[in-house]
Amino acid sequence: MIIQIMVIVIVLTLLGFFIRNTLNNLELLGREAGYGFLFTPSNYDINQHLIEYNSRSTHLRATIVGLINTGLVAICGIVLATIIGFVAGVLRLSSNFLINRIVYAFVEFSRNVPVLLWILLWHGVMVHSLPHPKQAVTIADVSFLTNRGFYVPKPLLEPMFWWVAVALVIGIAGAAMFARYSQKRQEATGQRYPVIWINSAVIIVLPLLAYWMAGSPATLEMPVFKGFNFQGGLVLTPEFLALTLALAVYTGAFIAEIVRAGILAVSHGQTEAAYALGLKSNWTMRLVILPQALRVIVPPMISQYLNLTKNSSLAIAVGYMDVVATIGGISLNQTGRALECMSIVLSIYLCISLLISAFMNWYNKKISLVER
Repeated sequence: MIIQIMVIVIVLTLLGFFIRNTLNNLELLGREAGYGFLFTPSNYDINQHLIEYNSRSTHLRATIVGLINTGLVAICGIVLATIIGFVAGVLRLSSNFLINRIVYAFVEFSRNVPVLLWILLWHGVMVHSLPHPKQAVTIADVSFLTNRGFYVPKPLLEPMFWWVAVALVIGIAGAAMFARYSQKRQEATGQRYPVIWINSAVIIVLPLLAYWMAGSPATLEMPVFKGFNFQGGLVLTPEFLALTLALAVYTGAFIAEIVRAGILAVSHGQTEAAYALGLKSNWTMRLVILPQALRVIVPPMISQYLNLTKNSSLAIAVGYMDVVATIGGISLNQTGRALECMSIVLSIYLCISLLISAFMNWYNKKISLVER
């Protein structure tokens, strides 16, 4: 205990020394440290913002917009990378020689090319290979894919739509409770309900019923071609699509190897026992192998999620305005507050990483074996 107290005192003393030295140097330069600049107009535009923003908004507002853009890329990239990784990891173990070699080539090629090159490649493909708005690729006459973005219908929500949101939350909670009950019943009796079909019906039907009872409190704003581009609707910019796909493919290749290693870590006797009980191959993988493999898969996969989130800071290479490009880029250059801006960026990434680690560690602890 004495040694730990001494270490803490030394660390805090060094930290205080560095802070005091920095403040003294700023004072000698005639500058004061402070975050008051966050409440002054930013005077620059952001090409993608999910909340209201214009050039007269504050630097704080620009930071929030950049944070939302970073979070959007991180969430979409993690979901897509997980899907790619699990599918590729399972196919990597396929007995089919052609599928096995194709996935092997994908994994080795993807993870041995720097992620920045992947981002630039995807962006170049979208900007130079996709058609102009006049020759847009039409999907069911409601969505349009062009080199300026992917235009989809935009939902316009009315006040009564919150009933639908409440119904969705209730449906998800009910589905989770039913899945837990079904698992306990299966463990006790061996009988299994069609959980996937029942839960899917509950999650879909309940919000639809609430939507109908609330008088359809939502409409769709369709994208329409006017002049030289599409107007209205919701647009996913080429920068966002390129960054998300590049990070997902790159990280998915690493996750594929993690999944393959986790599956191989499960004794082959488990597979043979499942086959002896009459389970099909897909049931064996889903109900026997993967639940045991997750205990090996989750810990290293946490690092990949963190890497994907931190790699999103390369967004500035294709002009995507994330938190690094806003407060850590344009705001820093305009205000000259390098210390304050970079401290905000560092704090944001630290908090995001700690939140991801905390959630994944909680999940890892939940699925781990309980020793007696």
